[in-house]
Amino acid sequence: MPAAHALVQAREDLTRTASDASTEELWARPGGAASAGFHLRHLAGSLDRLLTYARGERLTPTQVAAISSEGAPGASPAELVAGAQAAIDRALEQLHTTPPAAYGEIRPVGRAALPATVLGLLVHAAEHASRHTGQLITTLKIVRGLRPESAA
Repeated sequence: MPAAHALVQAREDLTRTASDASTEELWARPGGAASAGFHLRHLAGSLDRLLTYARGERLTPTQVAAISSEGAPGASPAELVAGAQAAIDRALEQLHTTPPAAYGEIRPVGRAALPATVLGLLVHAAEHASRHTGQLITTLKIVRGLRPESAA
């Protein structure tokens, strides 16, 4: 349940914070930091990858190729928010359908096939989503605070 709660909270927070962001705000990189758009895209992609491993599957070539384009600007706020929401919804469904008896099963992760448990992957996916939601919120606050009209 804590993983599900973390995902629900991340969904609520990212929706509230990023739904009204402009494209410029989303792709700004204050001080060279990763953009809010990156955090939204990475949140969705990393959830997808971690949950693929938790199911005992290997990443597809499409999933691998997507990693290198997570920071590429271009997607609109609506597209990125919807993508992150959909990824969280799929994660919540997978949490719901994963039998507790599978939690201790070992799954290979990455090219090195490092061992992880199903439960470890599910928990890590949720905490990773929470982390990037926090970074998204902070980045947008900084970007919005740097606006000229904010300096008054």
